[in-house]
Amino acid sequence: MLTHSHQQGRRLTDFALPWMREASEIAMRHYATIDAGSGVMTKDDNSPLTLADLEIDRLIAERLESRFAGIPVVTEEQASSHATDAGSGMFFLVDPLDGTREFISKRDEFTVNIALLENGTPVAGIVAAPALGCLYCGVAGEGAEKIDLATGERSAVSVAVPDNAALRVVASRSHLTEETRIFIEANLVAATKNAGSSLKFCLLAAGEADLYPRFGPTMEWDTAAGHAVLAAAGGHVTDVEGNAFTYGKPEYRNGWFIAASRGVEYTLPDVLRP
Repeated sequence: MLTHSHQQGRRLTDFALPWMREASEIAMRHYATIDAGSGVMTKDDNSPLTLADLEIDRLIAERLESRFAGIPVVTEEQASSHATDAGSGMFFLVDPLDGTREFISKRDEFTVNIALLENGTPVAGIVAAPALGCLYCGVAGEGAEKIDLATGERSAVSVAVPDNAALRVVASRSHLTEETRIFIEANLVAATKNAGSSLKFCLLAAGEADLYPRFGPTMEWDTAAGHAVLAAAGGHVTDVEGNAFTYGKPEYRNGWFIAASRGVEYTLPDVLRP
């Protein structure tokens, strides 16, 4: 018998296609006209904010509050939601436009993200890539899939069996750190691909990469939906000590993490150990 949280996770993924079509229409309308000098604001932390972020945020918050009354919604663009105590029970984490720098720079690697969590663990997630015309979604223990936004065509996705002598690594395009470079050089890496936003998790989920090391700052809404999709596809995310990566932390701030497909073996250099 499905738990209540998994039932809610299934409900969330049932809404994935119509909701993400609406969000994608908003994103692409702004994407067609945006430039660095128009329609871009700067938040208190000096990160960029666009009208697309705000419009998609309103859409998703309204949909979740209507369809999932009683489950708190924590979203990047509503500071008041950050006071939510999400240490236990179910809650949503939303990033209406992950990869805003890619969006502004006219790179297609930006995403719309919704995750459902329970007791700090991802239950279900949706990651839409409007400019790429697809979305990924999954429910823990039930598998993940890729959906064509235009046609609705669905295909199951799952992590690849890694070759630990020739790992395929994906790393952040806009936030590649020296620590990440050290990690890559310490391991048997055959190919490295740079990508933006939560698409990095989806590349692992779809079997197109094996390992995503992140030695830099992120927020929980940046990672939760991609984490959920990857977990549903058979992968996992841990902190650098190998512990399960959880959510509902103070200020919703993440530490360093490593996302990987099942069976990946890697070396963590001493300089990167806590």
